[in-house]
Order: sequence, then structure tokens, then C-alpha cells
Amino acid sequence: MSSAQIHPTAIVDAQAEIGPGTTIGPYCIVEAGVVLGPDCWLQHHVTLCGPMTAGSRNKFYAYCSVGQQTQDLKYQGEPTYLEIGNENTFREFVTVNRSTTAEGKTRVGHRGNFLAYSHIGHDCAVGDEVVFSNNGTLAGHVQVGDHAIMGGLTAVHQFCRLGRYAITGGCSKIVQDVPPFMIADGNPAKVRGINVVGLERSGFSPETIKAIKEAFRLIYRSKYNTRQAIEAIQQELPPSAEITQIVEFIRKSERGIIR
Repeated sequence: MSSAQIHPTAIVDAQAEIGPGTTIGPYCIVEAGVVLGPDCWLQHHVTLCGPMTAGSRNKFYAYCSVGQQTQDLKYQGEPTYLEIGNENTFREFVTVNRSTTAEGKTRVGHRGNFLAYSHIGHDCAVGDEVVFSNNGTLAGHVQVGDHAIMGGLTAVHQFCRLGRYAITGGCSKIVQDVPPFMIADGNPAKVRGINVVGLERSGFSPETIKAIKEAFRLIYRSKYNTRQAIEAIQQELPPSAEITQIVEFIRKSERGIIR
């Protein structure tokens, strides 16, 4: 395996760990406490701050700033952490912050695509194979499930959650949780339907999609309140992993779900 290639104008701290096959382009800054896996790529003018770890084959485009300290005013100056998986793409001017305290950690999964100017705040937990369109913004402590998609200029309030395969429309304001498989759009956002196209492209069966549609109807198009809707889903729909995910997501919601 080839050694790292570091441009002579880049500044790489001696206490950073750079994986084999990694390319660090012109004018990049890699600070102490940064651990990069093999075959990562930093284009130019990229800033990485530690303590942070990133796995293999991550791509960091020009002017992104990853691993900077939290913007939370409660930060006391102790070492805090960011953990990134494999094969993510961070486009131009993306920012990702470390946790606020040493007990926490900001986490990003695998194979995410974070487009220009998107932001991941402190203590967020972002799943696998997500897409953040341009200027998608997470406040602190947000949780994003696998395969979720954020439309451009979406802003998510702190402590909110986006479920698996959820999708938000452009310019949406998310102030409560978006259940799995749902589409949320607007300012403030409302749930408009289910992510049929995304589910079909991901190989969900027609029967499963039909059941998710029926769960949506019971939650959003009936006269039931949230508790009654959950009871109706459990009584009327055949059990499945997807229906269980919807029910458990709603039950664990602390901010409530978008209605």
C-alpha cells in the first residue's frame, strides 16, 4: 500500500495520523489529534481539527472545515470528539463540529453525501448513506437515520430526529421529529406523504409500501390523536419491521412528531 502524498504547502501536525494512500492537497491544514484512514482525499484549503477520526476513502473538498470545536457557548475547553465512518463526501465549505463535552461525541456514518455549505452541529448522530443538499443545517444533538435526505436550505432544530428514509423539502423548517419513510415540507414543516420514490428505488416491496401508506393515513389523515393512531396501527396492520420502526420512533419521541 502506497504512503500518503502531502503537498509541500500543506501543514500537517506531527501528531496527526495519516493513513496510507491518502492525498493531502495544497494549503490544507491537518491539526494534532486527527486520525485519517487509508485512501482519503483532501482537495485544497481543507481544515481538519482534532480530536477526530475518519475512516477510509473519505473525500474532503475545498474549504470544508471538519472537526472544529463546538459552537455551543457551554463549551469549557476540554478535548471533545468527532467520529466519521468510511466513504463520505464533504463538498465545498461543509462544516462539522465536535461534541460539547468529553462525555459526548459527534458521529457521522458511512457513504454520506454532504453538499456545499451543509452543517452538522455538535453531538449530532448521522446515519449511513444520507444526502444533505446544499445548506442543509443541523443544530446540536440532532439524530438522522440511515438513507434520509435533506433538501436544500433545510434547517433542523436541536434535539430533533429524522427517521430512516425520511426526506425534507427545500427551505423546510424542522422543529419536531420526522418519522421514518415520511416526507416533510414547509416552514414550519408538515408531513405531506411518504417517500414512495425513495422506497421503490431501494427495493421495498409493494406490500410494504402499502402498509407504510396505511400507517401514514392513520397518523395524519384520520381523526386519531398520536396515541390512538399508534393503537390503530398495531391493531389493524400486519406486523413488519417497517411498521415497528414507525411505532417505536413515535413512542421514543421527546419533542413530538411533526403533524
